[in-house]
Amino acid sequence: MSDKDMLFMKRAFALALLGMGKVAPNPLVGCVIVKNEKIIGEGFHQAYGAAHAEVNAIKNATTAIAGATVYVTLEPCAHYGKTPPCADLLIAKKVARVVMASQDPFEAVNGTGIKRLKAAGIQVEIGCMQEEGHHVNRRFFTSTSKNRPYIILKWAQTQDHFVARTDFNSKWISNPLSRQLVHKWRSEEMGILVGYNTAKHDNPRLTTRDWQGSNPTRIVIDPRNELNEALHLFDGTQKTLVFTQFPKKSRKNITYHTLDSADPITAILDQLHQLNIQSILVEGGTHTIEKFLSLNLWDEARIFTSPQKFSRGIQAPKMVGLPHQSTQISNDTLTTYYNEHN
Repeated sequence: MSDKDMLFMKRAFALALLGMGKVAPNPLVGCVIVKNEKIIGEGFHQAYGAAHAEVNAIKNATTAIAGATVYVTLEPCAHYGKTPPCADLLIAKKVARVVMASQDPFEAVNGTGIKRLKAAGIQVEIGCMQEEGHHVNRRFFTSTSKNRPYIILKWAQTQDHFVARTDFNSKWISNPLSRQLVHKWRSEEMGILVGYNTAKHDNPRLTTRDWQGSNPTRIVIDPRNELNEALHLFDGTQKTLVFTQFPKKSRKNITYHTLDSADPITAILDQLHQLNIQSILVEGGTHTIEKFLSLNLWDEARIFTSPQKFSRGIQAPKMVGLPHQSTQISNDTLTTYYNEHN
């Protein structure tokens, strides 16, 4: 691949990310159309069920795209889903070349789009910035290949590694900017999960309030079904899943699921996958997060460390391995880890 190919693919990735939080469980896809080394059209998948990136790019093209090169972050689809096949559209428009970052692992596509394009005499090149393409669509690829959601662990800890005081009070460890960033993250994931203690002591809403975006599905683990129904989680305003050994009758926006006491985390992930929840943000607490860590069932961890000290309290989960990066969010330090061994 040439430097120019990589330059145009980077632009396609930037476009794809504009669909974050709006297209799931579909993948993030961006498309750039180039003719005579100039971009003549570009687009991205903007909303679930809406037009795909290639369709939007063609619609936005300033001139005929016959003979053009199309850069797309994922293999063009070749099946009728909520929209017609994009591969057929590119063939009909007589493009000369299609460059893609990754083949689509989805069963209904998975190389079929590539075969159609090649059969029509279009030059096809696969793997341009493939690693970046997998990262952009890591939720989609994890769901497709591992049959479970992409799992992000998140917590805030003091400088001396506590997540709450001895009375379980954890407000507020991180600063307002960090908390706003968490709300942005909530808008980007399909589900948000907490355990019994966090639900009981923090009474969280788990909604996206400090950022414009959709609310994730709330997921709470309540093994013995002992949580007070006056908690915000049971207000019926948002879709909420309760995993318990003693399920009640479901009601508006509250659905009860039987919890497997022998292997609860794996069983929950299996159920979430069946419900097409492609990614979850696990917000605690320590006991729940350590369950995911001990089972090596996590993909990413995001940890805020505040300059505060509690001296004693509820210990933070223990993270091992080398961090991917550290960023300052005002006076907090955000450390990100990726699991390379799951």
